[in-house]
Amino acid sequence: MIKNSIHGSTNLRHLRVGELVKQNLGQIFLRNEAKIPSLNTRLVTVTEVRMSSDLKSARAYVLPLGGKETKKTVNILTEFSHLVRRALSKKLDIKFLPRLYFVEDKSFDYAERIEELIKENKKYENKKRHN
Repeated sequence: MIKNSIHGSTNLRHLRVGELVKQNLGQIFLRNEAKIPSLNTRLVTVTEVRMSSDLKSARAYVLPLGGKETKKTVNILTEFSHLVRRALSKKLDIKFLPRLYFVEDKSFDYAERIEELIKENKKYENKKRHN
């Protein structure tokens, strides 16, 4: 019983810190506070942030507006992550400022593919019923 509450609070802390980082990254990008050359951060959405178990690193899942040039956006954010981290340090008051790793968010592509499969399955079921 004690183990579950310890792990539960740890997971809750990861979620809280991740959400805090996500919200602040969103504000930084929206206000263009990181001053990243060759990237309009106002067009970048942070969809999720996952914290490491020690809270010293964060994986930020990002998606540019329209989902175009995602890899290029992730590469630029990765290259200039020190600027984003500096802007984040001015907003967060936590013991360790996490290292930022930017990752392409593929969840929308995944959801779209599942939707296509469901539609295909419905068509197949309809054909099967009519034959």
